[in-house]
Amino acid sequence: MPLVQAEIRFGLLAHAQKAQRTAWPLWHIQAVANLARLRGVNSVLDLLSDPAALAEHERRILKETAPELRIVYVTEQEAKEAGFLETVHYGIRYKRRSSHFDFTDVPQRWLRDLLWDRVARRLRSPQAPRSPQHIENGRKACVELGVFLTAVAPGGGHEPTALTADHMQRFVADHNKRAREGLPSLAISRDGRPMKVTGYTRRNVFNEARSILRDALESGNAERIGLPREFIIALPTAQRADRTRNPFPDPVARALADESNLELLDDRLDPNDMGYRDIWEALVFTGRRASEITELLLECTSIHRKVPFLWHDQTKVGNLDEAIRVPQRLYERLELRKQRTVERFEDLYGRSPGPKERKGLAVFPSPHKNPDGTVAITYSIFGDAFRDWLEALDIGAWVPHQGRHTLATNLLKNGAGLHHIKQYLGQISVRMAEHYAKVASSEVDDALERVWVSGPGSAEPGLLLASPSKHMTRAEAQAMAIDLARRSTPAEGGFCTYQPVVRGDACPWDLDCHNCDRFVMSGADLLYWRRKAEQWASLAERAPDDRTADYLHSVFEPTARAIGGLEKALAGLGMLEDALALDLRRPQDYFDRMWTLAFKASDLAAIDPDGTDSYEETA
Repeated sequence: MPLVQAEIRFGLLAHAQKAQRTAWPLWHIQAVANLARLRGVNSVLDLLSDPAALAEHERRILKETAPELRIVYVTEQEAKEAGFLETVHYGIRYKRRSSHFDFTDVPQRWLRDLLWDRVARRLRSPQAPRSPQHIENGRKACVELGVFLTAVAPGGGHEPTALTADHMQRFVADHNKRAREGLPSLAISRDGRPMKVTGYTRRNVFNEARSILRDALESGNAERIGLPREFIIALPTAQRADRTRNPFPDPVARALADESNLELLDDRLDPNDMGYRDIWEALVFTGRRASEITELLLECTSIHRKVPFLWHDQTKVGNLDEAIRVPQRLYERLELRKQRTVERFEDLYGRSPGPKERKGLAVFPSPHKNPDGTVAITYSIFGDAFRDWLEALDIGAWVPHQGRHTLATNLLKNGAGLHHIKQYLGQISVRMAEHYAKVASSEVDDALERVWVSGPGSAEPGLLLASPSKHMTRAEAQAMAIDLARRSTPAEGGFCTYQPVVRGDACPWDLDCHNCDRFVMSGADLLYWRRKAEQWASLAERAPDDRTADYLHSVFEPTARAIGGLEKALAGLGMLEDALALDLRRPQDYFDRMWTLAFKASDLAAIDPDGTDSYEETA
């Protein structure tokens, strides 16, 4: 059996080249060879035809060897014909995941090919997905749609030209009902049992199926196979329907921080000393994502100017080697954990790790497939221990990620701005910070009244701002406000309310907006105009003589008066601090009332910002 011998040798080579691997004792390998000789097979792949008849160690070796052989035996096009995909054909292998993805459970060949083409195109792109989830979601969506078409479409849906918009609408109605009533899925299962359709799975099915079919429409594949356009466009986009996580309630937070409860997690639920308590305390103190803590490397802590820092990778947002300040207590716990990790390495190899080895060692090493200590434990391992802990405490069902929501909420309650929370938590946008920082509107208002900081475009970003002592009355400020709910059009630094221009006609004043009485300045534009004032002041300072400087000041005088009036009006409404902390990129996303509050520039110019005729704000 020369082929079987070569296949076993090739499997050994591929296994030895893996950074994450289990131990293969010699007698396990010999057992596989003996089994192949006993059955007289021509290839070790034939042994997997009946996995139940294999011993555990034989099944483990063969299941790891089979994907490596398929890569050699099967080309990319042959894999498509057979109904599966190998990500290594595109130079990609996902972490802790086989390269093999089976699409044969999609009933219709044309739908399976559209799925395969879509996945292959994304894997070839320069920005290939960093997670296999997009492949799994696409497969589940096509399976769900395909099983439904098998039941209701002519010929089981195998002929795309026979499909109509009515078939897709019936699928949408059926799946919506299943999500609404909590009924089982047609095809998606877990451990052999159909999964219940939820708002989350419904959104994935609709959006992934729509993406695959729309991609076929744009690429011309739909026209090539005769798939009607009406069938494709009848599938709607599903909006986000699942609820987001809330911060820990106070009783739960106290229970999860109680010393006796932490000792329970450390002593009874962590017999192998994996460091579950250290992971949990690091999550609570820092608000990091769970993977950012579990995947810490040995040189993750340091002292700079007597201040402890934690260095970590925020791979989700592409920030590597980021540092945040941590409490001394957490720093000392992590130092002890690092010492235990080094001791384990010394027990295994009989020596201390070298400088290069230290850089790759995981602080929380995995007990599986980790011969050199560089593989960190998975979130699922820690999550299982966390669930067991909650059951022992009998405080309900919670997840570790809610600690991140809790920290963000507490930061906001104590006066931190959303841009500070975004920066500290390593988030992509301020909108995501709003997603995590969950407090009632009244609590947000209280925080705004207590403390606010200057915006990112100010001269000193993050500068603490004090509220002015004098305000115009709220009635006077509101009397000047313009309702921008009526038709208007954006202009530089504000809005144009001249209706012919709003309707699309040419501006009779050649877009001289800042000198037009139909031009309005909103509260969201305050920082824009402050920057204008700074630019003019800088020009005046660099003027060659005093006469030129005086001229520049006189030209800007009406605009300066308008800015002063805008600030006074906002102060009268108690919204000046809001405006100073406003992000100018999309202000309507953050402060709707600030965006819709506007004043006529001519009215604002009539207000004396330095006058003594202002009124105290009424209660």
